[in-house]
Formats: sequence, C-alpha cells, structure tokens
Amino acid sequence: MYDEFVELVRSLYPCEIFIPLHRPLFSGNEKKYLCETIDSTFVSSVGEFVNRFERSIADFTNAKFAVATVNGTSALHIALLLAGVKQGDEVITQPVTFVATCNAITYCGAVPVFVDIERETMGMNPEALKEFLDNNTFIEKNSCYNKVSGSKISAIVPMHTLGHPCRIDKIVEVATQYGIPVVEDAAESLGSYYKGKHTGTFGDIGVLSFNGNKVITTGGGGMILVDSEVLAKQAKHLTTTAKVENSIDFEHDMTGFNYRLPNINAALGCAQLENITFMLEKKRLLAERYRQYFISSDIEFLCEPAESKSNFWINSVIFPTEVMANDFIAKMGLNKIGVRPMWRLMNTLRMFENCQTDSLEVSTSLNSRIVSLPSSVQI
Repeated sequence: MYDEFVELVRSLYPCEIFIPLHRPLFSGNEKKYLCETIDSTFVSSVGEFVNRFERSIADFTNAKFAVATVNGTSALHIALLLAGVKQGDEVITQPVTFVATCNAITYCGAVPVFVDIERETMGMNPEALKEFLDNNTFIEKNSCYNKVSGSKISAIVPMHTLGHPCRIDKIVEVATQYGIPVVEDAAESLGSYYKGKHTGTFGDIGVLSFNGNKVITTGGGGMILVDSEVLAKQAKHLTTTAKVENSIDFEHDMTGFNYRLPNINAALGCAQLENITFMLEKKRLLAERYRQYFISSDIEFLCEPAESKSNFWINSVIFPTEVMANDFIAKMGLNKIGVRPMWRLMNTLRMFENCQTDSLEVSTSLNSRIVSLPSSVQI
C-alpha cells in the first residue's frame, strides 16, 4: 500500500523532487503589490495595504472588524488580554493544538487547563467542557473559579483543528452559562464554515494566522476578528505600542506591543486573498482524491464534520496503531514525501505537564496515530 500511496502523491505533484507538507502558491498580483509598497517606501506597519487587507478579511469572514498583527500568536495574545485574562488566571483549551495556543496563554501570565476533543471534529468537545465546568468550578460575583486551584477561569480557547470546524456554537453556549468569554483560535481555518458562518466569528474574539504554511500567507501575519468597535480600537491601540492617536509627541498611555503587520506583508496578503476561492477549490479536490484512496482501507481519512465546510488546510489520516503511523512516516521520508505526525499533546510538554486536565481519553487515543499528508495547492 505504501508504494501505491507514493505513486498517488507523485502523480499529484509530478514536478517535485521533495514534496513538502504545504507550500504557498504565488500566482497572482504578489510581485506587483510588493513592488508598489517598495515604490511607496511605506514598508513598515503604516500603509494602505494594511488597511485594505483588514477590510478584505473582514468582508471575507463577515466580521465587523479585523485588526492585522505580525503573526497569529500575537493576535491570540492580544485577544486573550482583551478578553480579560490576567496574571494567575486559568484558560481552558484543548491538548490537541499547536504550541502557540498555550504560549499565548502563558504570555498573559495565565495557566492552561485541558479538556478533551471529540473524534469527529478534532476540536474541543462541548460535553467534556460542560462536564469539567459542572464538576470543577463555582461561580462567585459573576466570575467562574476553579475549585482545585481557586483561580479564576477567564477564557475558553477552542481551536478549529487542521481547518475542520469544531462545534463552536455549543461551546459558546456552555461558556455563556458560566459567564466565560470565548477566544476562538481559527488560525488554521480561513475559508472554513460551520452552519454557514465563518469560523472565528462565533466567539467574543477570533484569530487567524497567515504563516507561510497557511491557505493564504503574508509570510508571517495574523488577524483579530471582532464585532465590537470598542474592542477593535483597543486591539489596534495595544498592537501599536499603545501610542496615543494623533499625538505629535511620543505619548503612550499603557504598556503596549509592537505587533502591527507591516505594509509589505499585507501587500502579499491582499494578492493572496484575491485567489482564495481557487485555492480552496483545489484543496477540496485534493482532499477528495485522498478520501477516495483511503476509503477501502483500515486507515481513516479525516473528512469535514457534519454541518461544516472545511478548508482542508492539512489533510490527515488516522492509523489503526501508532506503530503503523510511525512506519508510514519513516517510509514516506525515504521517498522524499513530507508527511508529519500530529503535534505532541500539550499536557505532555514539560512546560504544561503539571496543568489540570480531564481524562483526555479521545486525545490520548488518537494523537499518536494521526499523520498529516502533503496538502499544497499546486496539483
């Protein structure tokens, strides 16, 4: 079977010597817009392309406001601060995620708490979240506190894993019952929809990433999505070193961050976004090829969940055993095909190994058996 899979991938990417997991596609106005920024000399965090990119992403996702940042991690950091996360607080998230999710929580001086995912979506399980909150928390003065640590639980961060939407409406419903803000990690899911609504627009605040391996890229970049004009203004203020607007003097009214996206990166994003429909169509076609290939095997292809439209950012499969998954990774490496294992569970990393968890039954069962496949648009 492994030889057949090599033949399949080589037929999809016939010109590649080494086939990477994901490579950006530049087929539009990227060079034109980059030259325009250079000619304008506005290559840093001030420029028309920054404003244009923010407007375009807001329109595409149907968010009321979008604030561009230098990367997805900084977007999440600011989103957590806007949600009210403070030193010593706790933030509930999932163990199956990229480390940036937990890093952003730590930047706030907070501590992650992990609840399980569900198999169908690979995202946070709303029932597991409710069970954890029912059994481990109490409400005092309209805030939710952990019975074990005594710390305030100040945010919930679900993640749309590999671009597949989680049951975000149910997560928001549970969070609302406990008065906890939801910061939606939609870093991987630009172009994904749940019940007809774009991911990142269900929670109080959402974030996107435009890293080099995402559906569209700005080289490095992120975006904060929010419907509150007040929060949008705060986000822009915080990410621009908290410089007082219209002040000729260098007046800063709080500790801010140098997190604004440079104009030259935004120019790349504007060009990329013009071709996103084509890219999403190609990624869906690739996912269907993979689905058909694995349909008669004991290897499960991760399809889009119910009531969802996935962007199929990174196509992945679940092997029956960890040994089979590792064997597959090794054999693909010998054939110069870039597959990869899933991220390590966050609660197994030394920084987070003492964090509170629920049983994590599904996460523990699945994580070591998941392998991601080449998912570039160029086919």
